[in-house]
Amino acid sequence: MDNRFKHIIDGYFQKLEEIIPSKRIDLKKSNEGIHLSNNALYLLKKIVEKNGFKSIEEEIYFFKKVKSEPLSHLVYFSEVRSCELLMPKIGLGNQLNFLEKKIKRINKFFNRNWDFVHYMEQELTYLDIQYFTRSNQVFPLYSLPESCYLDPKFFTSHDMLWARIKGMNKFVIYLQERINQLKLHKHKALLQLGKPKRTLVWSASKAALTELIYALYSSSAVNHGKEDIKGIATAFEDLFNIRLDNIYKTYAEIKSRKDSKTRFLEELIIRFNNKIHEDDSL
Repeated sequence: MDNRFKHIIDGYFQKLEEIIPSKRIDLKKSNEGIHLSNNALYLLKKIVEKNGFKSIEEEIYFFKKVKSEPLSHLVYFSEVRSCELLMPKIGLGNQLNFLEKKIKRINKFFNRNWDFVHYMEQELTYLDIQYFTRSNQVFPLYSLPESCYLDPKFFTSHDMLWARIKGMNKFVIYLQERINQLKLHKHKALLQLGKPKRTLVWSASKAALTELIYALYSSSAVNHGKEDIKGIATAFEDLFNIRLDNIYKTYAEIKSRKDSKTRFLEELIIRFNNKIHEDDSL
């Protein structure tokens, strides 16, 4: 590595070790990481603007190996910060669903860029001049935290994509650790409550369960009416080991019924009254 950049990168990684502890990154640590990464990129940018590069090989090495380190961590810390800010505060089921959606989004990102991911993971070099020199710049069509570095002297067509790939690989590890932590917490909570001997399974239709959920919601019977539909639905999903998919669409279908709108609830009333009469007659 060029000595002009080495002391910046070495100092960056030294400070990075102080930010990334063995435990998970919280909001405060992610903010510190963003500030540290931005500062390193600023220092690198000043050197490139002032001195440029002596050869194409040096330019490729910088954008492929050097700049991608702080830039990929900027992506990582920005994603962690966003996740920590937007994570549902209540409900383990809500939190797990949120994190699983993040995983799906990352998978789509890697699928869209599979050809470039393959190129980099195989350590190929035949397209490096196209990907990592400034003579082939192509401005990205999306807005990202690292887009502030779209100075024509400081980016190539693929250096930001490469940094985002590396950052997302780090973010996946964070998400997997968070999911494992939540599942462990959920398991411990079940043990404290006394894990049931057998799993409860909802054996009626999903529409029937949707009726029950909306009835509980409309009667303010859960959390004094402060719990929303999604929260109640998630609790039932966990209890009965079921996925309700789009509960709002199911509710719309219930409202459009030609006959009774509340088939299941009416059947519950009838069956419960019959049960009472049977018990009284004994």
